[in-house]
Amino acid sequence: MTHPVRAAIEARDIDALKAQFADDIVFNSPVAFHPFTGRETVAEVLTQVMEVFTDFAYVDELAGDGTHALVFSAGVAGRTVLGLDHLRYDADGLVSEFTVMVRPLSGLIALAEAMGPRVAHLAKG
Repeated sequence: MTHPVRAAIEARDIDALKAQFADDIVFNSPVAFHPFTGRETVAEVLTQVMEVFTDFAYVDELAGDGTHALVFSAGVAGRTVLGLDHLRYDADGLVSEFTVMVRPLSGLIALAEAMGPRVAHLAKG
């Protein structure tokens, strides 16, 4: 069975993705110092990411107790990046924390340059 967050992202279905999020979800971006918080804000950030990434594909999954990791490959500004979406769940089984890590540095810089203008209005601090 496909993980519901993975299925929603692969289908580019923001409503299905939001349904997996706790109201007070915290999104830790690889390119922003402060986290993004709240279901609507995080959904907006991920909508922008879906527009920036090309050739996005999940390539592996790791499951743990109250946690799940989705490993991905994607393109951004002509560079290929590898990344990891680390999910933590609350007591209701909803995603309460979503942390993204990306490598290599050159791809991370390209991602930051592409995403900055798209989410600057959502940033805090």
